[in-house]
Amino acid sequence: MNLSLNGEQSNDGSQSQVQFITFNQDYSSIAIGTKTGYYLYSLENDIDQLQRTFQDRDQTDICIVERLFSSSLVVIVSLLSPRKLRLYHIRKKTEISVHSYTNTILSVKLNRKRLIICLEDQLYIHSLNDDLSVKWVIRSIPANPQGLFALSPQDDRCYVAYPASQTSGEVQIFDTIELKNKILIPAHDNPLAALSFNQEGTMIASASEKGTVIRVHNVEDGICLYEFRRGYARCVDIYSLSFSLDSMFLAASSSTETVHIFKLDQSREMEQQSNSDLAFSRDQSSWSNYLGKALVQSSTYISSHVSDMLHQWRSFATCRLPFRQLKNVCAISTIDRQPRVLVVSSEGYLYIYDLDISEGGDCTLVKQHRLLESENPPYQHGELNLLR
Repeated sequence: MNLSLNGEQSNDGSQSQVQFITFNQDYSSIAIGTKTGYYLYSLENDIDQLQRTFQDRDQTDICIVERLFSSSLVVIVSLLSPRKLRLYHIRKKTEISVHSYTNTILSVKLNRKRLIICLEDQLYIHSLNDDLSVKWVIRSIPANPQGLFALSPQDDRCYVAYPASQTSGEVQIFDTIELKNKILIPAHDNPLAALSFNQEGTMIASASEKGTVIRVHNVEDGICLYEFRRGYARCVDIYSLSFSLDSMFLAASSSTETVHIFKLDQSREMEQQSNSDLAFSRDQSSWSNYLGKALVQSSTYISSHVSDMLHQWRSFATCRLPFRQLKNVCAISTIDRQPRVLVVSSEGYLYIYDLDISEGGDCTLVKQHRLLESENPPYQHGELNLLR
């Protein structure tokens, strides 16, 4: 998440103000960009000992830093040269290449085959296999000042998704290997605010600027598989959407103090649909001679809004954050062989919660880490100190 786009600054008064936060493709690493450099952290082993695996203070004013899984390949962008992208090998401490663009780089994502550069009105598609050559440029896209797009992590379904409209929530999915449009999905009525692929690239999650409903669509045919209701509050900004590695859960963080975790249970969905169809068939057979016409006529009076609400699932689990209105990114991963919900805030804190994948409910905060040095005390929620 590029925090410099909205001029957001850390409130801790330190010299190392956070300008970028993200997880890598499999949530095993965190990258932080600051005014004084960038830092990489490992999340694979122990929640009690967060390991800083790399830091570079020679590069300053870092607004974008993306790592290729847990490899040595890192791409960075500095506010000092916002139109230049630099590719580094961090273990060899060598600069591999530099690429310049016609406008400010807003966001960057990469997998093992493709590197995608997002400008406000263009998407550059580079190959990672032959000296970062430009394979394609998607030109004249609708104005995208936040640099919103998603790239599927895996190689076999190497898709990029981006907003296809400024006035509605259409999602355009582009095949970066075949270099052609794959499908246009009318996901929401309002403009998009968040996008995320699952690990296999078979599903795309999206949320609009309204922020109340999150939808998951099939990438192949555009069918809406799930519709989740985050809440009823208005003017909520969705900051982050993230599938678990097994695609069984979806986490959503927002400008509220709650992270919602939704369960993607296809068997339950199919069973409910089957039971519903069976029950309807029996009812129709029993009552068709008496109330058939009346039922058809009365159905026209049912509010479409109420009908939609009946098919929206609420969150399976929730995490209570010690802040609100503070930008953050979330993820679901496994640490110490336990499922965890991870949240990194724009203040430079990592929050780790337990996730009960059987029962759901309220998730327990088990650890909090300060990613950057600070003399200030951590957040407190009421009288409860959440730092452990």
